[in-house]
Amino acid sequence: MKLESKIFLLGTPFFILAGVVYTVWSGGEPVGTVGIFLVAALVAMIGGYLALTARRIDPRPEDNPFAEIDEGAGDQGVYAPWSWWPLAISVSAALTFLGLAVGWWLVGIGVTLGIISLIGWVFEYSRGQHAH
Repeated sequence: MKLESKIFLLGTPFFILAGVVYTVWSGGEPVGTVGIFLVAALVAMIGGYLALTARRIDPRPEDNPFAEIDEGAGDQGVYAPWSWWPLAISVSAALTFLGLAVGWWLVGIGVTLGIISLIGWVFEYSRGQHAH
């Protein structure tokens, strides 16, 4: 995680510099200026989180330049290849963003379906054949 934190933390000064240059060239256009500085803050927060996490956990094989490929083998987490919930969430997100262009009533339907889909995905392993 050390490399990831360095990449994000090195991106912070870039976006700050880009924000200053954009502010000067655009004559102080408020939306873009604020947006670029907010991106710098977001990149700094992510880099800070990754740096703090890298201190708390043991070094991963990805952090060792002399590591072998087989050191990273094993479980990488839980993935349900038969799950339909990600498709439902993506359809809900598409409806929500379509509602921004078509009408606000569609945003409500998309958000409601998105909440239902997210709850279904989170609790997928809590019921039925795969309950723990």
